[in-house]
Amino acid sequence: MCGIIGYVGRDSATSILISGLRRLEYRGYDSAGIAIQHNGSFDIRRSVGKLNNLEANLQNGSIEGTTGIGHTRWATHGRPSEQNAHPHRSGDVVLVHNGIIENFLTLRHRLESEGFRFESETDTEVIAHLLSSAIKRGRTLDVAVRQVAHDLQGSYAIAVMSLAEPGRIVVSRSGCPLVIGLNGTGAFLASDVTPLLSHTREVVFLEDGEVGILQESEIQVFDPEGRPKSFQPETIHWDAEAAEKGGYSDFMMKEIHEQPQVIMDTLRGRFDYETGEADLPDLAMTKEELLNAKRFWIVACGTSWHAGLVGKYLFEEMVRRPIQVDIGSEFRYREPMIQQGDVFIAISQSGETADTLAAAREAKRRGARVLAIVNAVGSTLSREADGIIYTRCGPEISVASTKAFTGQVIALYLLALHVGRVHEVLTPEEGRWWLDRFLTLPGHVEHILKQEKSIELIAHQYAQKRNFLYLGRGINYPIALEGALKLKEISYIHAEGYPAGEMKHGPIALIDSEMPVVVLSPKDRLYEKSVSNLMEVRARSAPVIAFVSEGDHALDKVADHVFHIPDVHPLLTPILFTVGLQLLAYHIANSRGLDVDRPRNLAKSVTVE
Repeated sequence: MCGIIGYVGRDSATSILISGLRRLEYRGYDSAGIAIQHNGSFDIRRSVGKLNNLEANLQNGSIEGTTGIGHTRWATHGRPSEQNAHPHRSGDVVLVHNGIIENFLTLRHRLESEGFRFESETDTEVIAHLLSSAIKRGRTLDVAVRQVAHDLQGSYAIAVMSLAEPGRIVVSRSGCPLVIGLNGTGAFLASDVTPLLSHTREVVFLEDGEVGILQESEIQVFDPEGRPKSFQPETIHWDAEAAEKGGYSDFMMKEIHEQPQVIMDTLRGRFDYETGEADLPDLAMTKEELLNAKRFWIVACGTSWHAGLVGKYLFEEMVRRPIQVDIGSEFRYREPMIQQGDVFIAISQSGETADTLAAAREAKRRGARVLAIVNAVGSTLSREADGIIYTRCGPEISVASTKAFTGQVIALYLLALHVGRVHEVLTPEEGRWWLDRFLTLPGHVEHILKQEKSIELIAHQYAQKRNFLYLGRGINYPIALEGALKLKEISYIHAEGYPAGEMKHGPIALIDSEMPVVVLSPKDRLYEKSVSNLMEVRARSAPVIAFVSEGDHALDKVADHVFHIPDVHPLLTPILFTVGLQLLAYHIANSRGLDVDRPRNLAKSVTVE
């Protein structure tokens, strides 16, 4: 979740790299750096914080050269620091890297035994040392990149320079995007097309495993076996702002479609399949602390609170331990019965939510161990917590949260698995069973996104309604709350989420032909009860939009609209229902001609009471 830029040609590389990194700022970052190759040496400059700091660094002595690479980093391995910032160097090799190398610890131990010295906490430095070792054995840079790729498990997009091959940059990717292009003055590379548009609109998107060689007047592409590959550049018609959105009309839609990648990124490197365990090295809580905790708490606000409510169901079923879920703004003004050694889980996308921060501080003061589930690296919550699970969502620009919610729920799946294994509620076989199902989620979400058109058609029919009711049972009651919240936030339609079993205790008085009712009805142990609730709604002439499991056609003649999600274990349905409800809210708001990214009266991070 960071940015890459590179250039080789006739012009000064420094200004091209800095302007390119500016174009990538929308992706979010905590440090930045560039490396320029010139007269048989590298000049590397790195700074923590914003690009202004890097530019100030560049004022301290000129930096010349027409070949260079640059990077904005969003930390995954190692805190934000100049030492951990990219580019990284080993011997005659310097590189930048996006992605996560899952087996970096194994590779690091091997390299240390071979005498390599590590100067950072990153997984990226492993790649630098592997490439340096291959170069010393006489490999050309492109061959070295291809060979080293066989050692890497995880995802990467890399751009590499070698002093042995001046005027050349070698690139490769697997699981992370990388685009290259050429114009009359040189060749360019970037993690997306945004920085390239001021130089060229003819670009080539590399495929997984491919290796590219960039020189001033030539681009070559090779397949994973090293065979030359012919290619036809694509012409980009977007403007720069549209490019930042990946060709989507707005950030919210882009972020909805990023969710399969968010799920994979949040899972990557965080489980041991052999033991059926979640591997959470930054948890900072021992097995004994987790076993001795008398109570678990989750505190959050807004969408994050809904994720916490899902976590309650996960803990009760996978851990078999009681867990209290509270809204931050309420918790901080109660006298909560927190005891020494309790585990307090604070959830926040920004890590700056005032009420959640205040609650976490109070819990810590009372002796609880505070764990943060947070997206923003270096945020106040991440610094003050005892342990952290980063959601690896990258920046979420749209005010209404989509991918951050998904990342939070995935983090809670991993945490529940870990604590369930510690308490021996789950066996290794059951742990592997759960991991198998977690890993199917990106594909299932992709399947839902491919059916977006059918949800759009439903949305158009109800875009002018004034009220909606969302009903869910069990673990999908929080998703009914989240679906209603999304609709309120971006369409300004009044919507209410409710436990389906409670409908007859009040909300049924509101139901008529003018109130669409969204019913979440997966094939679980509450299915028959959910169907009964739906029939009560139908009897009052309300339009019914039913979200059901694939293969369930019992409601086809009862509901006005039926949308099918993949048939998964009941504890996994929240992710899939949520994506469908995000699309419904988005297309209703879009039909009303509203600004989905910047809804009125709302802020992305609520840092005051």
